[in-house]
Amino acid sequence: MALKFNVDFDPRYGEAVEIAPDVLRLTAPNPSPFTFHGTNSYIVGRDSLAVIDPGPEDDAHLGALLKAIAGRPVSHIFVSHTHRDHSPLAAHLKAETGATVLAEGPHRPAKPSVGGKAGVLDASGDIDFRPDRTLADGEIVKGEGWAIETVLTPGHAANHAAFALKGTGILFSADHVMGWATTIVGPPDGNMADYMRSLDKLIARGDRLLLPGHGGPVTTPQTFMRGLKTHRKMRERAVLERVRKGDRTIRAMVEAIYRDTDPRLHAAAGLSVLAHLEDLVERGVVETDGMPAIDGIYRPAA
Repeated sequence: MALKFNVDFDPRYGEAVEIAPDVLRLTAPNPSPFTFHGTNSYIVGRDSLAVIDPGPEDDAHLGALLKAIAGRPVSHIFVSHTHRDHSPLAAHLKAETGATVLAEGPHRPAKPSVGGKAGVLDASGDIDFRPDRTLADGEIVKGEGWAIETVLTPGHAANHAAFALKGTGILFSADHVMGWATTIVGPPDGNMADYMRSLDKLIARGDRLLLPGHGGPVTTPQTFMRGLKTHRKMRERAVLERVRKGDRTIRAMVEAIYRDTDPRLHAAAGLSVLAHLEDLVERGVVETDGMPAIDGIYRPAA
């Protein structure tokens, strides 16, 4: 079955959209080839609130969030990961509301060291972010009328977390699963083996509705996530095939594999290829000199 994406999405900038009982979505006005129409922030609760992923530095979005909050107390701000389209506004929202900021932890690479510079995501890490409280896998935070469970999902970022709204079957999947496109998994922030393990973890959960960090809801999560898994396996085979056919550089592989993709996305595609190669090198299928790097030379394992 082909993986079907849903690009039918109206961001309705500045407007709070109710997408489930006591769940509002506001989309930040930061559209790009990487963020689709913008970053989704979510407000959970009725009388006392939680905010999930406040978003990027943007005064208009902060104003829209505060308008939707409408003077109600905000007890917690959850941050899924520390890319600059998700976490920077947390400090400003905390200053306005006094809420506690929670996340898995500060920004960090997926591995202690990665050869070379990855490129496109280098500037995206919010290295100044520090949560007031760190979250463990399975930890449940309760507010007035809601309870949110942390589901750690490293892969897109080392500190990536999804958040389950207990008793509803709703999972805020952030950037791990999105209905409009596949997720960028690129070193140094991301790791493909971690991503695949986290995908299996979410498939096993059986949630009924995913609310992602960009784009609209994923309404058939199990089918869609199995499609994502198949897609990743096919992409891995394509990378390995290019190596076996003599492609030695990531640039050559991207030009062959992503020839029908918007050239503006080729840098991100290169990171995805690097993530697959990193995994293939760790498994002993592909060889390179030193650590896998964006500018490395690759060959089939002897």
